[in-house]
Amino acid sequence: MLAGLIRRGRHRRGWTQAQLAERIGVTAKTVHSLEAGSPTVALGTVFNAADVTGVRLFDAEGDELHRLRALNRDTVGLLNRRVRPCAIAVDDDF
Repeated sequence: MLAGLIRRGRHRRGWTQAQLAERIGVTAKTVHSLEAGSPTVALGTVFNAADVTGVRLFDAEGDELHRLRALNRDTVGLLNRRVRPCAIAVDDDF
């Protein structure tokens, strides 16, 4: 779905795949793979393409985004610093 949104955003701006590639610093082949939904494209590249083409990755904006960021920071601050392996063997072989 994200790949399709990026492609639509590129079309709305009248850009070729090569023009989008130049803007995000990758090859046109990478943009083609991205728009095809290839899982081999780096997540950062996908996020850059979404940003440049105007695809919103999050529903929140402005003050709401800052509020959610602070809430997430506070929640993560309550979590353990490390995850330890479970001391009890789990039999999850169905």
